[in-house]
Amino acid sequence: MPWNMNDYPSSLKNLDQAVRKKAIEVGNAMLADGHDEGRAIPIATQQAKEWYENASEKEIQEFLREGDTEGEGDESSRPELLDRPQFVTPHQDGGWAVQAEGAFQASDVFDNKKEAVKRGREIARNKGTQLIIHRQDHSVEETQNYER
Repeated sequence: MPWNMNDYPSSLKNLDQAVRKKAIEVGNAMLADGHDEGRAIPIATQQAKEWYENASEKEIQEFLREGDTEGEGDESSRPELLDRPQFVTPHQDGGWAVQAEGAFQASDVFDNKKEAVKRGREIARNKGTQLIIHRQDHSVEETQNYER
């Protein structure tokens, strides 16, 4: 799932807003090119910091005024989803899905439940909502509360 200004790796949370936004933009481009997330994050962060150091104040302000770095159909275009819980459920095509309550599609699908729970937890923490983890039979296994 592409990152955006509402849902991004926790390692970006302490960056200046412009640096974070640029890191998200660079990171999303790297992920789209097939790079591993673990490698994309530090590279995107470094490139964003370099951009920030070399950009004029005018360039930075224009960049911040541009639309968010997120794709169409994500939670930013449906703000009501921001307060909704995240679910980890068996995916119809196999694997495990991470999806906000009421979302049209999963934000992520993983081969194993452990990775799905890890991502669901990260999103729920960032949003300050609940994470509801299901079993293979779709019954609720666990609920974790990250409400602020």
